[in-house]
Amino acid sequence: MSTAHNRNVGIAATALLASSATLVCCVLPAVLVSLGAGAALVGLVSAVPQLIWLSEHKALVFGVAGAMLLLSGVVLWNARRLPCPTDPQLARSCMRLRALSNRLWIVAAIAYAVGAVFAFVLPMFG
Repeated sequence: MSTAHNRNVGIAATALLASSATLVCCVLPAVLVSLGAGAALVGLVSAVPQLIWLSEHKALVFGVAGAMLLLSGVVLWNARRLPCPTDPQLARSCMRLRALSNRLWIVAAIAYAVGAVFAFVLPMFG
């Protein structure tokens, strides 16, 4: 099996990880406060004080996540026509990895968009 397809899954997973940081920095605190769970948020921040840094540097977090999302999108786009092996079992595995990479990228893009809405759009209405 092609190592390029394995690499693509890793790249898409890295983009998903970076995009999930946008959810942690901006969506999680807003949701907890809106649900009346401010005490839970305080406990979470006490246990993981790095959340404050993420919130204070949300432009950097979104910049890195956006760059990773863009880079992984370009890599996946360029790899969309890579040949799969001729062996039927390896070809199925190759196609599954390709589909998994695409699904991971879509989930990462959705997470990034949700984080952007909570971080930059909703505060304008508050």
